[in-house]
Amino acid sequence: MSININLLPWREARREKRTRRFYGVVVMMFLAGIGLGLGVLQIYQQQLSAQQQRNAYITNHIERLNNDIADVQRYQATAARLGEQLTLFQTLQAERIGTVQLFNNIAASVVDGVVYQRLSRSGEQVSFSAMAGSERQVSDQLRQIASMPGFGVPQLSEVASGEDGTSRVFQFDVVQSVVEEAAAEEEAP
Repeated sequence: MSININLLPWREARREKRTRRFYGVVVMMFLAGIGLGLGVLQIYQQQLSAQQQRNAYITNHIERLNNDIADVQRYQATAARLGEQLTLFQTLQAERIGTVQLFNNIAASVVDGVVYQRLSRSGEQVSFSAMAGSERQVSDQLRQIASMPGFGVPQLSEVASGEDGTSRVFQFDVVQSVVEEAAAEEEAP
């Protein structure tokens, strides 16, 4: 006697249940994967946004620093220009003192009967052209120039007769030296 039991519907039901469970797990894993992917994407998006903000801040800061550097370069250029102008003003001031001293010395050294016609200066070298009534006045004028503290020894270059025949036109060169006492007097208020 043999008993035949048909287990196919039960196996079929169990297989279908397992298949549904498998598909359910697959769907759950798929949804979990999508959720995990979206979560990771969100985290990366936040990190990217934070990095972009940091980059924007750094870019802004770099632009401000570049502007500050450009301002400093403009200030340095202005300071250099002002330094050049100050040097020029100091040179002009020193020349002014020398010019004033030159004319004071010339005025103090003029001998009666001598008339200066032309005066030119190139650095420390001063060239004169003058007219005197006699050769004695020419000699006296040259001695008077040599005795002045701001002048060196004059070098007579030419003596000629004037248009009237009695006067003498003479030319001489002399080196001017700046007397420090005169410069100190000029600077004192």
